[in-house]
Amino acid sequence: MGADAAVERGGLLLKRVLAGVPAGENPLTHVEELPERAATVAAWPSWADKPVRAAFGRGGVESPWAHQVAAAEHAHAGRSVVIATGTASGKSLAYQLPVISALTDDPRATSLYLSPTKALGADQLRAVRALDLPELRAASYDGDTPMAERDWVRAYARWVFTNPDMLHRGVLPTHGRWATFFRNLRYVVVDECHAYRGVFGSHVALLLRRLRRVARKYGADPVFVLASATVSDPAASATRLSGVDCAAVTEDCSPRGARTVALWEPPLLDDVAGENGAPVRRSAGAETARILADLVIEGARTLAFVRSRRGAELTALGARRVLSEVDSGLADRVAAYRAGFLPEERRALENALASGELLGVASTNALELGVDIAGLDAVVVAGYPGTLASFWQQAGRAGRAGDGSLVVFVARDDPLDTYLVHHPSAVLDKPIEATVTDPGNPYVLAPQLACAAAELPLTPACLPAFGDGARAVLDDLVAEGVLRKRPAGWYWTSHQRPHFDVDIRGSGGDQIAVVEADSGRMLGTVNPGSACATVHSGAVYLHQGTSYVVDELDLDSGLALVHAENPDWSTSPREVVDIAVLGTIDRQVHQARGGEVTVCLGEVAVTSQVVGYLRRLPSGEVLDQIPLDLPEHTLRTRAVWYTVSENLLTGMGSGQAGLHPAAVPGALHAAEHAAIGLLPLFATCDRWDIGGVSTALHPDTGRPTVFVHDGHPGGAGFADRGHAALVPWLNATRRAIAACECPAGCPSCVQSPKCGNGNEPLDKAGAVAVLSTVLAALTN
Repeated sequence: MGADAAVERGGLLLKRVLAGVPAGENPLTHVEELPERAATVAAWPSWADKPVRAAFGRGGVESPWAHQVAAAEHAHAGRSVVIATGTASGKSLAYQLPVISALTDDPRATSLYLSPTKALGADQLRAVRALDLPELRAASYDGDTPMAERDWVRAYARWVFTNPDMLHRGVLPTHGRWATFFRNLRYVVVDECHAYRGVFGSHVALLLRRLRRVARKYGADPVFVLASATVSDPAASATRLSGVDCAAVTEDCSPRGARTVALWEPPLLDDVAGENGAPVRRSAGAETARILADLVIEGARTLAFVRSRRGAELTALGARRVLSEVDSGLADRVAAYRAGFLPEERRALENALASGELLGVASTNALELGVDIAGLDAVVVAGYPGTLASFWQQAGRAGRAGDGSLVVFVARDDPLDTYLVHHPSAVLDKPIEATVTDPGNPYVLAPQLACAAAELPLTPACLPAFGDGARAVLDDLVAEGVLRKRPAGWYWTSHQRPHFDVDIRGSGGDQIAVVEADSGRMLGTVNPGSACATVHSGAVYLHQGTSYVVDELDLDSGLALVHAENPDWSTSPREVVDIAVLGTIDRQVHQARGGEVTVCLGEVAVTSQVVGYLRRLPSGEVLDQIPLDLPEHTLRTRAVWYTVSENLLTGMGSGQAGLHPAAVPGALHAAEHAAIGLLPLFATCDRWDIGGVSTALHPDTGRPTVFVHDGHPGGAGFADRGHAALVPWLNATRRAIAACECPAGCPSCVQSPKCGNGNEPLDKAGAVAVLSTVLAALTN
């Protein structure tokens, strides 16, 4: 297919989708044509032995792409490297080539592979075994590995595939049993490293420092090879994550088909009202179901990414309902995909999509990582997935060399999505964000240092790897009796290792177990800090695609009892929040005519209480609000905040018209909500990772103040990123509010799904005025 025809393919699919739009609606806000890219190949490195090249050749790789060879050359030369290229760009070969060459050259050499999910690790292990090089002795070591096999893996495996959780709890605590493996460790592969962000990423960063420390005890100093989606400044992100200097390979030399990218905003509904009578848009899920059905009718192999498991199932169900009215046979060619599928189920789904047996799949982000599905005709992204890296990871599933494809981004009823569909350059031209981690967070560093000391006594020489704050945290651990200080260093004091009490994917503390009341089966766990918001009585809890309703939350016993139920509604908690300033790290005062604006970054104590929850239909309509009686929860974390002198807001002393004093609380409240919604554009977080407080007179500042804080103990780096990008962040916030077509505020601009005050008071126009005033002072 020629270049013009390839572009035309995506455009034709878009025309078919637009043909199904009801008369009078115009959901399309922007269309961009991304050109085809030809491949750039390179010769196999001279150090790659013929049997290794032949093994790749049997797998269909005749010549590697130039970026694969560039990354492999770094690794082979002993330089740690990160390869940051697009979806389906063959990043796996970039680390497989040096690792396999080392394992075949030296029969004693070993290698470790880490992935954020077990599914991805299983896929990569399968790919390595398919090369049919038995001397590699590649094996999995994760929570699913039978106990009888674990001894064999420790003793004989040369390339171990695992995940950070198992490295933390199953390998490093018993490193003596892995002595031979560590002594010969040549490479550590960290796959999909852009997934390690926030608190989880901070834990993994310190975990990798513990890994290097143990390897050095046995005389090894492994080379790190990291694979990432396209991100901003990958060398800095990889260096911060791994603790070693990393070179970066970023030029993607793989072929890519032309893509048509369409930005799509569902219309406001005339017959449905949301909270406080606010207008509601047609849901992204319902819109995606119709688009998916239209594309299937066209015979286009399509993957739709939906934010939740339930949403994916409803989208697939909606598409099948539409298709059954056209051709009952087509309805059977649409499926839902979720996390928790067995490997053979995932293989069957991949094969069904590749063969055309299945034409449409609605999936959660489970298909974003580690599933071999690419070269599709179309991808629909229902709601911004949280980061540009994830968006392009999902969009990258569409398109084959020489063939055009369509990507449709459908906005949710959300301030960030509203901004993106009205500012295409923020999606299409903006550099992809760097991952946010904060290994110096004392709430993360303290348990990690305790684990490190239990593995090997800590010495002054090893502290620099753990950051400038390590010594102060160690002093606190000694004072608490967790560690003992001796002349040679710091020692673990207990016979019981701390590793199983440290949850690297959460914020620590005893987890709340979610248990099915009838069977006694444990479905999962939630962090105590989020339990009141996620598993309160009456909450809808989703587990591997199955819906449950919580009967009782017992915080004292750490138990949430649930029963299986599939209600028509979803739940969202209502929370009241108070905030106290504990300390200010940075404070800047900006003068303006008639007053001043102060911007601060600091430590705060956030006291929150879930006071009720809303039951909401998929359309967005609110059924009711149900009160709850739950205890307060206090979180010490970091926040960014700004204050505005009252005269500046009301116009007194400036000679200009300002807000009426009675409008100030609603204006600040609306500006806070929208700013929380837009922060994920500048920090790799979800709006549920952060929170905020606004008040017309805060006791600690003495002024009208808007706070935005991290939702994790000690902070996860999100408030710091917001502080660093304050002007573009608030500028985007103001534009998102102004662009929304609603008259007085709605979920697309200033309403928040978790506001404990019932989204009252809110003043949409006042929020624009507040942000304009603040930005004028900041840019003066």
